[in-house]
Amino acid sequence: MDDCIFCKIVNEEIPTKFEWNDNEVVAFDDINPIAPVHIVIIPKRHIESLKEVKKEDVELLGKIQKIASELAGKKGIKDAFRVLTASGKGAGQTVFHLHYHLIGGWKDKAPEMEAGKDEQESE
Repeated sequence: MDDCIFCKIVNEEIPTKFEWNDNEVVAFDDINPIAPVHIVIIPKRHIESLKEVKKEDVELLGKIQKIASELAGKKGIKDAFRVLTASGKGAGQTVFHLHYHLIGGWKDKAPEMEAGKDEQESE
């Protein structure tokens, strides 16, 4: 995809320090981190979102999960991390190239994942 920022990163058109780079997957620090450790992991091949995944992509998706675990270990967050993705505009996907966010590194505990849970507990 000519206008895909992640394809430009893969093709090294945008200078990027890779945390991971092999023949199928790259990973790099997010430019707008939401956690002390925030790495974006993407397949090199352009796949728009999870809705576009095909049967032959299953091994690649498993590999991405394994890479996330390895990067968590490398970054010292192996005991507490999250791997997140959004599929589609309505879910909050803003870059339409399948990607995963590896986040972690919180000092005490991770923020709650359930929407509104903090508000409910304070009532």
